[in-house]
Amino acid sequence: MSPEPTHPDAAAAASTSPAPRRLRDSVRRIVPLAWPVFIGQLAVLGFATIDTVLVARHSPTDLAALAVGGATYITVFIGLMGVVLAISPIVGQLYGAKRLHEAGHQVWQALWLALALAVVGCTLLVFPAPFLALSKASPAVADKVSGYLLALAVALPASLIFTVFRGFNIAVSRPKAVMVLQLGGLALKVPLSLALVTGAPALGVPAMGVVGCGIATAVAMWLQALVAVLLMRRDPFYQRFDLAAPGQRAPHGPSMRALLKLGIPMGLGIGVEVTGFAFMAIFISRLGETAVAGHQIAANLVSLLFMMPLGLSNATSTLVAQRIGAGDIADARRLGWHGLQFTLAVSLLVGGSVFFGREGVVRLYTDNPAVVAAALPLLAWVALFHAADAVQTLAAFVLRAWRIATLPTVIYVLALWGVGLGGGYALAFNLGGAVPIAWQGARGYWIASTAGLTVAAVALASLLAWVLGQQRRRYATPGSALKPTAPEPAD
Repeated sequence: MSPEPTHPDAAAAASTSPAPRRLRDSVRRIVPLAWPVFIGQLAVLGFATIDTVLVARHSPTDLAALAVGGATYITVFIGLMGVVLAISPIVGQLYGAKRLHEAGHQVWQALWLALALAVVGCTLLVFPAPFLALSKASPAVADKVSGYLLALAVALPASLIFTVFRGFNIAVSRPKAVMVLQLGGLALKVPLSLALVTGAPALGVPAMGVVGCGIATAVAMWLQALVAVLLMRRDPFYQRFDLAAPGQRAPHGPSMRALLKLGIPMGLGIGVEVTGFAFMAIFISRLGETAVAGHQIAANLVSLLFMMPLGLSNATSTLVAQRIGAGDIADARRLGWHGLQFTLAVSLLVGGSVFFGREGVVRLYTDNPAVVAAALPLLAWVALFHAADAVQTLAAFVLRAWRIATLPTVIYVLALWGVGLGGGYALAFNLGGAVPIAWQGARGYWIASTAGLTVAAVALASLLAWVLGQQRRRYATPGSALKPTAPEPAD
């Protein structure tokens, strides 16, 4: 494994010298943690991208099933993952305070939590009738969706176990360890999907279409999780956290409650954020296979772009949590603001570039004229959509570093479900009969979702500004510090 910081406070070494005040100085601290997260998340998205490309060339029916099945899985997994990821801000603060034994204790508590949540998630995936009813999928599509989700139910426990590994390593400034395993998972996933989706007659493997995607994902995720467990047992880096010490492994009520207290609103917030987007596919599927296939391409592209602000948000949140734990509130505030400014600038540049080259990008996915025609109008909203998405993500992550998650969830419900999903339904299906034709169909959902994200971005950025202002006043006295065990800021 590539070397990474080994001192508990290595990522926050700036506390021993005058704190940087320029944006450039903060960016130099954020980027080294952000780029491995970015690459790793690209590998994760590569799972969906390779499936989309292979299935798009295999069958429109399978592509429609992938859109509905993928939206269903993401709805289930992301909400559960958000609960488990409460380990990140908690461990980040403990790591910044050099309380390593307690940080190691959180790993076991998060693992117990992940296994319990896996039971709930697998049940939902094995019995997907409510999601199929929402999508009103044709019998042919519904049958393929059920098979795909059954395979993903096998993958879910491994995915949640790996989430613990990911959340812990990012919190202790070791994202390269996560990146390497995610790239390894993708390297295994690509040939498996190719063989199972299109078939390998020489090996006696029939073409399975979208179901083959699910099987390939299950195999890759379990191997990835097993390697992660082996790494934490063997790598000397983890010995400082006393993972094998007596009493570390047993479930601990207060620790579990602390994880749930932060994790439940985090999971709900992330779940609302994702379902506000994922349910677009479910409702758009009512418009026909071509419409949902075009949406699937646009959604995959937007997800690809999202990996950049996600990496920057993870890195910024990690540094903020560590500085809170170390008691350097001024540096924590500064890093949060600089991370927000830098993320917005980069997202505007990337979104604008894709907007102007959108036709060539769409044709990388498919050469089907009908699907291309369905996807192109949706990409016209990419630049604004991406910028708003980047701002709200960064603000939400930094707020979680301060252990504030409940109020952001309320904002998500109103903006993403109310404005985005509800408004999109009204536009797409012409409720009231007065919606212009150009705003109906899949395009209506993208218009409303962009508006919802913009509302969320403005609200969350405003909340962050208020919180940082409160912290500046609260810790204006030299030497004041917020410890990881201190009462959490009010939501």
